[in-house]
Amino acid sequence: MELSAPTQEAFALLITGNKELWTIVWLSVWTAVVAIALAAPAGVALGFLLAHTRFPGRRVFVVLAQALLSFPTVVVGLIIYLLLSRRGPFGSWELLFTPEAIIIGYIVISLPIMVVFTLSAVQGGDARIHETARSLGASRLRASLTTLWEVRFGVMAAVVNSFGRVISEVGCALMVGGNIAGYTRNIPTAIALETTKGEFAQGIALGLVLMAIALVVNVALALLQGEGGMK
Repeated sequence: MELSAPTQEAFALLITGNKELWTIVWLSVWTAVVAIALAAPAGVALGFLLAHTRFPGRRVFVVLAQALLSFPTVVVGLIIYLLLSRRGPFGSWELLFTPEAIIIGYIVISLPIMVVFTLSAVQGGDARIHETARSLGASRLRASLTTLWEVRFGVMAAVVNSFGRVISEVGCALMVGGNIAGYTRNIPTAIALETTKGEFAQGIALGLVLMAIALVVNVALALLQGEGGMK
């Protein structure tokens, strides 16, 4: 198959500012950013609690969070679809096939990533930080925030990896969003649709945008981490 023509058309779509294409890009970025902003506080806090608190059944929660990392996203979408459908318990909210439904799915997908990465970062840090802060009179909250600051690069990695996972996710977004043009169609679902239709130009253009977003986010993380992150 000759790819030069659709590739040239893809660059033309990007350069000319095709409205349909950039609407798709905007929806993808907006839903991913909102989902991560909503999920991050709970995910980081839960990861910290699992790292610092000992309670019966803690190991079960840790194993469950780790198992959810590989949980099929299309199954997550199916569960949310059933909950939000007209016959589901939350059907009266009328959220199915809306950007808000996609955000809910993204939150569910990103939470385990943030929990496990934060848990790993805190456990890999110096346990004496929290103890020292407490001995100097810091409150539990202040000591916890101090510990998280010391392992902030690991927490940043949790957020970045969560963002990368959800913005490139297709199964859940397709199930609960419906891939509605101009409303819930995002980058991954649009790529899948255009490819099956044989329209490769927009798929290539959106693929380039998705790769560019991933590159920018990871470069930003490396810059925030300083010289240690660039090595």
